[in-house]
Amino acid sequence: MRLIARFAIDNCDNFEIIDVFDKKTQKHIIDKKNPQIETLTIQYPAAIWMERKITDEFGIKFINSFDNRPTIKHERFPKYIYPLRKDFNKTDIDFSVFQEYKYEEISGDSVYVVPVGPIHAGIIEPGHFQFSQAGEQILHLEVRHFYKYRGIEKMCENKNPLEIKKIVERISGNESIAYQIALFDILTQANEINIPQSLKQKYSILLEIERIIHHLTDLGFIPNDAGFGAALAFMSKLTEDTRRIFKKISGHRFGFGAIKEEINIDYDILIPFLKDLEKEIVFFRDWIEDIPSVWDRFDTTGALTKEKAIKYSVVGLAARASGIKIDRRDNKFYKNFGFKIQLGNKGEVSDRFRVRIAEILNSIEMIKNLQTKQNEKIEFKTFKDGEYMSFIESSIGELFMFIKIKNNLIERFYVRDPSHINWQAFHTTIYKDIIADFPLINKSFDLSYAGNDL
Repeated sequence: MRLIARFAIDNCDNFEIIDVFDKKTQKHIIDKKNPQIETLTIQYPAAIWMERKITDEFGIKFINSFDNRPTIKHERFPKYIYPLRKDFNKTDIDFSVFQEYKYEEISGDSVYVVPVGPIHAGIIEPGHFQFSQAGEQILHLEVRHFYKYRGIEKMCENKNPLEIKKIVERISGNESIAYQIALFDILTQANEINIPQSLKQKYSILLEIERIIHHLTDLGFIPNDAGFGAALAFMSKLTEDTRRIFKKISGHRFGFGAIKEEINIDYDILIPFLKDLEKEIVFFRDWIEDIPSVWDRFDTTGALTKEKAIKYSVVGLAARASGIKIDRRDNKFYKNFGFKIQLGNKGEVSDRFRVRIAEILNSIEMIKNLQTKQNEKIEFKTFKDGEYMSFIESSIGELFMFIKIKNNLIERFYVRDPSHINWQAFHTTIYKDIIADFPLINKSFDLSYAGNDL
């Protein structure tokens, strides 16, 4: 049984912990006077960030947890403030006394520490990587994120579900369409309506374009970090061309506002472009497969074994590259339009690279098949009270969203980005590698930083 999410709700009279697995959902009521519950981390290591985040935001303790350090509460964050409790209503907070964060480090003769981040030379979100090194050999890596606590979950509370669209679509730029579809899925559930087939096809087309753009970017940067800059130049052009087509199709380069009650797609622009793109990808695949120096860096590097991927509940492309058949598109709807799951073998950089190429080609095939001239639409009226969940396969992996609605307003909003899971397995992939391989391994996963910074 795979863990998907563990999160908390403040019901005013008590706390509630919800555990979402792939086969069931469990709920636990917790006394506010003594808020504690047994940890899941012994069986599910991926629960550790979820539990630490719950402790920071609600003050709930997890019994027998192997790690109780803060996540969102960085060195000067006030200790006894719990921002997701219902009685928290501050608009700003004062800095507290500096409290040192104890990193996991290995000590010994000739062992030294290399801190990387949270501010980086590139234009990426903040994230910290703490290496314990013996020469070039990596002995241990700790990943620390949550540097931009944006208050998104709190921001969405007490709003009409339609009011949060612009917030949700901007949570993580590489997955904007996926986030929007997850929200619309929940909105239709709460309105007790079904998304029409033609509209569902159009949503899927936009989701696959987003996936293509994300993969194109990575197919340039991964070889670049192995010293083959020509691949980055080639793919940068294709990525930019695809973003411009995406803007023509959706109205925005990142697809903001693209998922709505009614959609019109100009296939006369999209389909000829995709046919040309397909030829370029096939050329690129054949070209780069014949460059031994690239594969010398890719092969055996950054291996995530199938066993570790299962242990850490890994999702998305990272899991598939390790040979795990997990994809939220693996269903009758997508298969009818040509979906084929793409798998790797050893979970190395080479596997993640090749799976991306295969998924782009499969996405292009699906988009061609998903075309529809029908123009159905939906209309939202009153939102029924209840708890709603959605699962969408973003370009990174399974995105989970939960919304509790009461009196036509959002009582609790929660998302678990696929990166929130996959970052926790990332450190297990580097122990046979040297520190110079870290950028290459990191880019081969290409996880979201912003997806943790809710």
